[in-house]
Amino acid sequence: MSGDCWAVLPAAGIGSRMGSERPKQYIEVAGATIFEHSLRALLNSPQITAVVVALHSQDSHAAELAILSDSRVQTVLGGAQRSDSVRAGLQVLVTQAAPDDWVLVHDAARPCIPQQDIDRLITRVTGSGTGGILAEPVVDTVKQAGANGLVEATLDRCTLWRAQTPQMFRLAELQNALDQAVRQGWEITDEASAMEMAGYPVQLVTGSSRNLKVTMPADLELAAWYLQAGSVANRG
Repeated sequence: MSGDCWAVLPAAGIGSRMGSERPKQYIEVAGATIFEHSLRALLNSPQITAVVVALHSQDSHAAELAILSDSRVQTVLGGAQRSDSVRAGLQVLVTQAAPDDWVLVHDAARPCIPQQDIDRLITRVTGSGTGGILAEPVVDTVKQAGANGLVEATLDRCTLWRAQTPQMFRLAELQNALDQAVRQGWEITDEASAMEMAGYPVQLVTGSSRNLKVTMPADLELAAWYLQAGSVANRG
């Protein structure tokens, strides 16, 4: 395997769409916070050397979590945007990792990621030497709407994928792409979009539908079901 694997977990968001007093990553689901489930999934991978967690400057909840005392976990202050938090995490890794090492960036709000998906992503990316992301093929019919709210077109779903995380790229290349996005004023929604705009190839690695991003209150019930089902399967 070429290059060690590291991870960054941006967790500085406030999750306003959840309508909760706590940031959504600190809502408890299936016996632990969403944040703990997401971080534990990364720590459960023996291939990941360490995880850098980016926290909000006024975070008052992280200190309550024992998982942050794990020797493989480091913390850093995040920024206003997700990309700012990821860049802060990468800056920590620059002092420890080689430029060609791999970095997995995972959403703190994706607590249900199956372990085999992380393993598959690492295997595919390190085996090919090309950065990639977990993603799910779109199965629904997708419509493109106009400003008037009317359908303008039906898109070919055979070419459409729903991006997930982790997203895994070489440290120096990802840092370069994110820095370039800031300089150019590009609007990026994930690490892959920055890599694409900077001209780097990005491969798609099929992920599971259970790797949902908890965004709205309705997502909590489904996340709890997936996590409880996974816990029962592991005990069996």
